[in-house]
Amino acid sequence: MEETPPEEPKKTSLGMDENLEGLLAYLAWWITGIIFLVLEKESDFVRFHAMQSTITFIGITVLQVILSFIPYIGGIIAWLLGIVGFILWILGMVKAYQGERYKFPIVGNLAEEWMEKVNV
Repeated sequence: MEETPPEEPKKTSLGMDENLEGLLAYLAWWITGIIFLVLEKESDFVRFHAMQSTITFIGITVLQVILSFIPYIGGIIAWLLGIVGFILWILGMVKAYQGERYKFPIVGNLAEEWMEKVNV
């Protein structure tokens, strides 16, 4: 059997490979997520990852701020949430670079649904 070479990633409206742009949507948490939501006009793959990054990391950031006001236990929970955020950050970048439209639990479905509604 002959091996078929892997497909080259598609180019985006910004001229980058989709998988690289998807990875970059996670790089600075929700900041790059918002940037790529605004800038990317064509690639649903990139827009999905940008939306997932935005929803996930804005949620984590807001929860961490709220939890920081709760003495002791709030700080511990916020710290644990930071670890979860770190794991999701790495997972999102790896999956996007591999060209996979990987959905985080709960947030992935929201991202898919909201991505279609946000037509920036």
